[in-house]
Amino acid sequence: MTKEQERSALHETIWKIANELRGSVDGWDFKSYVLGILFYRFISENLINHINRSEWETGSKDFDYAQITDEEAEFGREDTVQEKGFYILPSELFQNIVKHSKNNADLNESLREIFKNIEGSAKGHPSEYDLKGLFDDVDVNSNKLGANVQKRNERLVKILEAIAGLRLGNYQDNNIDAFGDAYEYLMAMYAGNAGKSGGEFFTPQEVSELLARITLVGKTEVNRVYDPACGSGSLLLQFAKVLGKDNVRQGFYGQEINITTYNLCRINMFLHDINYEKFDITHGDTLMDPKHWDDEPFDAIVSNPPYSINWEGDANPLLINDPRFSAAGVLAPKSKADLAFTLHMLSWLSTSGTAAIVEFPGVLYRGGAEQKIRKYLVDNNFVDAVIQLPPDLFFGTSISTCILVLKKSKTDNSVLFIDASAEFVRGGSKNKMSAENHKKVLDAYAARVDVDHFATLVPNIGIEENDYNIAVSSFVEQENTKEIIDIKTLNHQIEEIVSRQIELRTSIDAIVNDLENA
Repeated sequence: MTKEQERSALHETIWKIANELRGSVDGWDFKSYVLGILFYRFISENLINHINRSEWETGSKDFDYAQITDEEAEFGREDTVQEKGFYILPSELFQNIVKHSKNNADLNESLREIFKNIEGSAKGHPSEYDLKGLFDDVDVNSNKLGANVQKRNERLVKILEAIAGLRLGNYQDNNIDAFGDAYEYLMAMYAGNAGKSGGEFFTPQEVSELLARITLVGKTEVNRVYDPACGSGSLLLQFAKVLGKDNVRQGFYGQEINITTYNLCRINMFLHDINYEKFDITHGDTLMDPKHWDDEPFDAIVSNPPYSINWEGDANPLLINDPRFSAAGVLAPKSKADLAFTLHMLSWLSTSGTAAIVEFPGVLYRGGAEQKIRKYLVDNNFVDAVIQLPPDLFFGTSISTCILVLKKSKTDNSVLFIDASAEFVRGGSKNKMSAENHKKVLDAYAARVDVDHFATLVPNIGIEENDYNIAVSSFVEQENTKEIIDIKTLNHQIEEIVSRQIELRTSIDAIVNDLENA
């Protein structure tokens, strides 16, 4: 099968599963169970493949880890945890649990114990932090699954069998990243159904890809990539898809304030076969308690931070001395933290790096403290480009957002403005950016020259003269699509119409007169 055929077949199966299992549990909550069990299947199969390959290489061609006893398996626990970051005993593997799930009256408790054991296997090892709490949202004793144990187990059996029925194959044999693609499709599907509650945490793949590609123009590898509001990790993982995970040399870094989404992000890393030592995803408030001081600077930063949220701002006198914000001389407003995230990312950007940030439109033109921060960014030549995106791209909102591109080592003293508001195709209930749309934007960004009604390169002095308003509409002239009318020709046509009208009236009067005489 081709890549698109594999992906289409996978999505069709997932959709059928979601419809079959739709019921008492809200879709956005139910997603946690589906994704958690999908993750359980992935790490089980991933571990089996890892151990089997090691044994086969030593000549034990008939070895199958899933078939040995737990006592025999204990022999390899320590080495495997060092390599994979976790361990699962044969009796607790996904495929072995599914076989007996219908006849297991204590299925919910069995799963609870297994999830606890998987997380516990990393205790005392470098991977402990990366595994801790990964199954917290898969509450097998929740009333959301059913009013009693029997009902919960019936629902759990359905989920287990449905996930087991997904044709994911061997990771190495797929044209697509099947587990990762299944995760992203489920996230998109539930985000779309859940509206804003889901859209806060999910950026469409085509937007994530565009952000990553902008930061990678002219590069074939990067050192570290970072997202300070990483959500489920979709933006970070685009670097693995675009470059290949081995070309992100020192790994993937992110921070997320929402505990559920933080857990999903770590699961997402594993599902995309990013091992624990290659990512560092942390939980907490990035603006008030950033966790990666020892890891910055970053070569590529991508983010879709929350729009216009509250933060402490000037209510906290210590923040103006924070090196991330002090250079601007002013703090972002307490009711609009957008540019606080922007300054944080600029501060942690490497000298040769690029940051691509999705921004709320008001950030580009509002006055007060935000205008002063834009002045700091422009006067210090940090703003590389501003790209207006099409409307209705994101789940939970139909507004037209923009991308702010920052650099610390630019080769000119100008800002490129790109109007990509018309670069979309309609896909279902949302707009999408196609590969052709991406190419047009990336070509214009790389060329850095004027393109009529699409791109304009503006010297920084021109932005100063515009009071540091950096809205794309201020610099890219819209194409006039109104039809040009020749007034002389129009008058002549009107005269002909009036003349013809007189002739018709005369003819009609003659006919009426003849009828009356008759």
